[in-house]
Amino acid sequence: MKRILPDTLVGRTLLVLILGLVLSQLAGVVLYSFNRVELASRLAGRQTAERIVSVVQLVQATAEADRGHVLQAMDVEGLRIGWGVDPLVDQDDTDSDDILSELHTTLKGREIHASLAPPPLPPTQVESPREDVPAPGNGMRRGFHHGGPLMRVAVRLDDGSWLNFLIPPHHAEPLRPGFFGPLAGGLLVVMLLSVLAVRRAVKPLGVLAAAAQRLGRDVAAPPVPVNGPREVRAAAQAFNEMQIRLRRFIDDRTQMVAAISHDLRTPITRMKLRAEFVDDDDQRNKMLADLDEMEAMIAATLVFARDDAAREQRQAIDLAPLLAELCAQFGATYSGSDSLIIAAGPTGIKRAFANLLDNAAKYGGGAAVELSTDDSSHVVVVVEDDGPGIPTAERERVFAPFYRIEASRNRETGGTGLGLAVARSAIRAHGGDIILQDGASGGLRATVILPR
Repeated sequence: MKRILPDTLVGRTLLVLILGLVLSQLAGVVLYSFNRVELASRLAGRQTAERIVSVVQLVQATAEADRGHVLQAMDVEGLRIGWGVDPLVDQDDTDSDDILSELHTTLKGREIHASLAPPPLPPTQVESPREDVPAPGNGMRRGFHHGGPLMRVAVRLDDGSWLNFLIPPHHAEPLRPGFFGPLAGGLLVVMLLSVLAVRRAVKPLGVLAAAAQRLGRDVAAPPVPVNGPREVRAAAQAFNEMQIRLRRFIDDRTQMVAAISHDLRTPITRMKLRAEFVDDDDQRNKMLADLDEMEAMIAATLVFARDDAAREQRQAIDLAPLLAELCAQFGATYSGSDSLIIAAGPTGIKRAFANLLDNAAKYGGGAAVELSTDDSSHVVVVVEDDGPGIPTAERERVFAPFYRIEASRNRETGGTGLGLAVARSAIRAHGGDIILQDGASGGLRATVILPR
């Protein structure tokens, strides 16, 4: 069922509407067909009864010498008539109740019998009609038969003779192709209007989904318009309130981190001044290096907390020379397009690739950068090094703030554990992502996907 059902709300709603329309149309056609057959059968029975009544009245008013000529003129394929001393049928059956009731109502006081039971003489034993063969006692020619059940009706006249009728069964006409044309046309019109109505009804949900994606890149994005049905308006209002709370929370966190960083810089500066009075050169240098590392950690933490990449104004930048410049700075090799324009924040995008190349230079001994496009809407940048790589279980953890695989945190390995976190945050703020994989030569491959 999951493979058959549409994956979108529009598709599923339209599927329900279309199935309902088709089933209702089929039910209507079936009911119409049954009622049509029943109505046609009743009309045919009434018409047959009226013809029989007309024949009886005409024959009753005709002299006996002329009745043969009159009956011969009225004996047609749809109503075979015979006149004789014996009735064609002497007992009734329930299948003929409708025509019997009609005849009894019109021909009051006459003896009438009707039956749909097979005649006593099978059709295979009937002789071909010939003019020189005298009629049997019931007045019917022996050569008449029909390929189906025949209704036999016998009406007694005033002189005691019988008028006998053979009536072929009535078959209702099948529904003509012209009947289905307007039906299919109406169904198509209703389906088209349903498509337009459903797409218009779910359009606010698409706007809400786009706003949620935009919020993931920019918490200061404009609010969602509050319009549409009541449920959609309530969802949009809740979304806007959530965005306001998130923005307030991030601003509060940024102010707190900025205040802590500012307050920490003053004691660090005092400690640097005091370290200058240490006589031991080795100890003095170690103390100053520790204080420098603390300052770097504070600065990196402030950058990560502020998330400047998400707030930076987007503009058209050429990614190719930017990557080439960073490769020259970090001793990496560059290959790919000579020019590739994207819409991005220049500071955030440069910091992201600088952190990736710095990480590759420190732990991979250099890197190779390749710039390409996988289609018309995305840019792919591959940064691959020849280092030891990262275990599969650690590839998502390294993007967590302050997380480092190398637990010693000594100055030789360097870093604060924020490089990859800042890089992914900046790339995701631009609507992209960073994926870590095994490199072709055993190192680490970082694949950056960015929208154009």
